[in-house]
Amino acid sequence: MRDRAGTASIAYVLKGFPRLSEIFIASEILRLETGGVPVRLLVLKAEDETVHHPVVDEIRAVPEHLTPAGSVSGTPFLRWVRVTLPRFAPALGRTIVRRPFGVLRAAAAALAQAFRARRGPLAWRKVYAKEWLQAVALADRLLERPGVRHLHAHFCHGATTVTWFASLITGLPFSFTAHAKDIYCESLNPAGLLARKMRAARMVVTCTDANRIHLEQLAPGTPVHCVYHGLNTDFTRLIEGMVSARPEPLQPFRVLAVGRLVAKKGLDVLVDACAILTRRGVPLHLDIVGEEGDQKDDLAARIANHGLTGAVTIRGPMTQPALVDVYRSASVFCLPCRVAADGDRDGIPNVLMEAMACGLPVVTTPVSGIPELLTDRVNGLFVPPDDAAATADALHRLYSDPPLARQLARAAQDDVRTRFCGDRSVARLIDLFAAVTS
Repeated sequence: MRDRAGTASIAYVLKGFPRLSEIFIASEILRLETGGVPVRLLVLKAEDETVHHPVVDEIRAVPEHLTPAGSVSGTPFLRWVRVTLPRFAPALGRTIVRRPFGVLRAAAAALAQAFRARRGPLAWRKVYAKEWLQAVALADRLLERPGVRHLHAHFCHGATTVTWFASLITGLPFSFTAHAKDIYCESLNPAGLLARKMRAARMVVTCTDANRIHLEQLAPGTPVHCVYHGLNTDFTRLIEGMVSARPEPLQPFRVLAVGRLVAKKGLDVLVDACAILTRRGVPLHLDIVGEEGDQKDDLAARIANHGLTGAVTIRGPMTQPALVDVYRSASVFCLPCRVAADGDRDGIPNVLMEAMACGLPVVTTPVSGIPELLTDRVNGLFVPPDDAAATADALHRLYSDPPLARQLARAAQDDVRTRFCGDRSVARLIDLFAAVTS
C-alpha cells in the first residue's frame, strides 16, 4: 500500500459475511478502515444470518456476494455442472477473454488437486471444480472493477483455495489468515494442499504462536506472522471503565462457559466436574452459552444422568451486550479445552480473553495457544484436558478462596487489556500488508 488513504486496496475474501461467530473478522475490517486501509469485501456465500453485531454497521465496505455455486456433495457431478455452469458462463466467458492463460493455470491447479486428493481411482474430489468456478467469478469481479492490489482470505481451507485460484487467474498476490480447525484437520486441506497454498502466498497470518510454529514446519521459507485477535471492537466499547471482579463471592457459585457445543470445548468434562462439586455440597449453577453443535444431545443426556437439570442452563448465541451481562453475573469462567479426535482444536478462544477482560477468574487447559494467554496460578488456573476431577478441584479452590479468585481475576484483567489490544494487533497487520504491497 503506497498510500493508506489512497486508491491501493486490499480485497478480503470470506466464505460468509457477516457471521455472529466471526465478530473478530468484522472488527479487523473496521479497524483496517479506521487505520486508512481501503478494503473490498468479496463473499462466496449469500448472507445467511439475520442477526449481526453492531460493528458490522460501521464498516464502509459493502459486501459483494458472488454467484452461488451450490453444494457438490451428494449430487452427481454432471447434474451439478448442468445446473451450475450456466450461472457462471458469463463470468467465465469474460475472464477467458481477459486472462486466458490465467484461467488455464487455475484449472490445471484445481484438476491436479482433485487428482491428488481422490478417494479412489475414479473418486475425484468435485469440490475443486466448484472452487475453480468461484475463483473465476471472483476474478471477474476484480477485473471488472480494478484497483485491488492484494487479496487476503480468512480461514485456510475453502476461501483460501478460491483466493489462490483467483490469484493464478489475475496475477494478484495473496495472503491468508489461518485459525484453528482449518489448520489441523487434514481433511480440509488433503494431500498437502495447505503447504502448496502457503508456498504460493506472499505471507501467512495466524492467531497464535503455536500455530505459527506448526505452519512454519509445513512450508519452510514462507513468512508466517502471529497476530493475536485481541478484544473485538464492540466488546472493547462495552467494557470501557469496567472495574475488576466482584468483591464478594456470589451464591450460588455461578460457573460460566461460552462456546459452540462441540468436542474441542470440553463442555462434557465441565458438566462432569459440576456433578462432582454438587456431590461435595457446593451450591452452583452452570451457564453454557453458544451455538448448537454435535455434542448437544450428549450434553443434554449427561446433564440429565447427573441430575443437574435444574442446575445447568444451555443458552443459544448472544449479542455482545447480553454476553457482557452474563460475564458480569458469573463467579468463574471455565472452558476445559481439548484436542478433538479429528485434530480440531482452538487457538486462543476469544471468550477466554473476554472473560478475563470482564474480571473473571478463569479455569482452562494448556492446549494449543492458551499458554500464550494464561500462566498457571498467575492469571488463571490450568487443569489437564479430559480430567473432570482436576477441573472440579480447581473450581472448588476458587469457590473456597475468594481472595485467590480476586487476585487471579485482577491479574487477568490487567494482562489481557495490555497484551491483547485489538487496535495494536491491527496496526501490525496494516504494516504487514504495507510490506507485501510495496
